[in-house]
Amino acid sequence: VQLQASGGGLVQAGGSLRLSCVASGRALSKYAMGWFRQTPGKAREFVAAIRWSNTTATYVDFVKERFTISRDNTKDTPNTVYLQMNSLKPEDTAVYYCAAAAGRPIRTREDVDYWGQGTLVTVSS
Repeated sequence: VQLQASGGGLVQAGGSLRLSCVASGRALSKYAMGWFRQTPGKAREFVAAIRWSNTTATYVDFVKERFTISRDNTKDTPNTVYLQMNSLKPEDTAVYYCAAAAGRPIRTREDVDYWGQGTLVTVSS
């Protein structure tokens, strides 16, 4: 499975960004997809995850009510996972990573089988 993330950038506090992750590979219906983030000197932390086969989503507490994870699999946007981020705060500044796990839900780094490259999100105050 290969993951290609995009959508990061610079935004003012209170603004919004949408990250995208395009997955390629076989048997994607058996994978959970997720987003993690990392700041310098800190461990990569879980943000949100969704099962590919349904809409069950989980979030870390500090992004609930602000971030939404979703997935799409249409002809124009095949195998794509999104992270809609609203009401962004300076503390959301981080490199965000797309992740995939085969046959199990994602809650920690240890659950992840595949990582995408990071996309930088910078929130100015």
